[in-house]
Amino acid sequence: MNDSPGWAPPGSSPSDEPDHGSQQPNEPVDHPAPERPARGATWAKQQPPAGHWTAPHGSVTPPPPHPAGSANGGGWGAGWRQPPPAPRPGVIPLRPLAVSEILDGAVATMRAHWRTVLGISLAVSVVTQGLITVVTGLWFRTTSGTGTVDEPDPTLAEALEAVRNALGSSSVTMLVGVLGTIVTTALLTMVTARAVLGRPVSTGEAWGGARPRLLQLCGLLLLIPTIAAAVIGLGMAPGMLLAAVGVGSEGAALASLGALAGTGVAIWLWVRFSLAAPALMLEKQGIISALRRSAKLVRGAWWRVFGIQLLSIVLVFLVAAIVEVPTSAVAMAFGGDSAIDYLSGESVSVGWAFLIVVGIGGVISSAITFPISAGVTALLYMDQRIRREALDLELARAADSGN
Repeated sequence: MNDSPGWAPPGSSPSDEPDHGSQQPNEPVDHPAPERPARGATWAKQQPPAGHWTAPHGSVTPPPPHPAGSANGGGWGAGWRQPPPAPRPGVIPLRPLAVSEILDGAVATMRAHWRTVLGISLAVSVVTQGLITVVTGLWFRTTSGTGTVDEPDPTLAEALEAVRNALGSSSVTMLVGVLGTIVTTALLTMVTARAVLGRPVSTGEAWGGARPRLLQLCGLLLLIPTIAAAVIGLGMAPGMLLAAVGVGSEGAALASLGALAGTGVAIWLWVRFSLAAPALMLEKQGIISALRRSAKLVRGAWWRVFGIQLLSIVLVFLVAAIVEVPTSAVAMAFGGDSAIDYLSGESVSVGWAFLIVVGIGGVISSAITFPISAGVTALLYMDQRIRREALDLELARAADSGN
């Protein structure tokens, strides 16, 4: 607000100014030097009448009633309206989202399209957990754990054998789990994209939209952990070389520091590339282009993306624990003492009943957590594009054209 002399409130016109006296035509005018107003003088004694103010969107709003004792009735901008709320054709409002709105949008997608979402996640969970149960029961039901290495200074062959026994079943479980994650991420990303527009989607439509990108998505989701593992390995390499040449304690300490530094870099890369999957699915990007696209969207918002992804991981972990802890207790009741020893890595054999009950808990847990994880990632990707590229305008036009 400019208080300098000569300033008039918006809406005034020359006809509203005070009358300075009439002047006859052709009469010489003696213009006196303008007087400087007194310090602090801002408003003239006569003010234009209060009028209607026109808001930028074209609507005319009458001014509020003048408060008692006010000199000129109301303040600057008293008649402006609040901006209209953002359109919400689907599960989220089309504007930059808060963290709670991203999480709520993922849950709202499950509620709005529960048949499709739970059908996809349940089908994938049954297949993946069934494979894990069968593989574990046939080849890894009897485990020797890590207790076979009793010597204080085991040989390299003994150490590798212990590691192979310990990681045998877990590596198979991880591989099958990654494949299940790829399929559910592909399908549920398509479901979430249509849920944002408020459009229904069937399992067949989601499969038809995701199928051409499945192989590329598989390569992407296998490439990211491979890069992370390579970074951690490079960090540990100097210490392992020192240990190999006989400098054991110093090499172990250096390897530990390298592993810590490599883990930090791997986490940074994981967050930087965490939006590559929805970019690949929704923008029809290639693997390298999707990684670059994710890096561009995350740039300048790394900590925000990291916080939201970490929050979703904690939420998924809590939901999985709520489901799997009771089922694991039931499984241990079926398996007895051998089940407890099996879970602790001892050399025991468990029965099929134990594995089946654990598998049922895994199916229920995965069917609930898959949609949350995929939905949060897809909505976070859209939120970053809304903030950087005004994607909300394109989404609004797409929603209007579909109605």
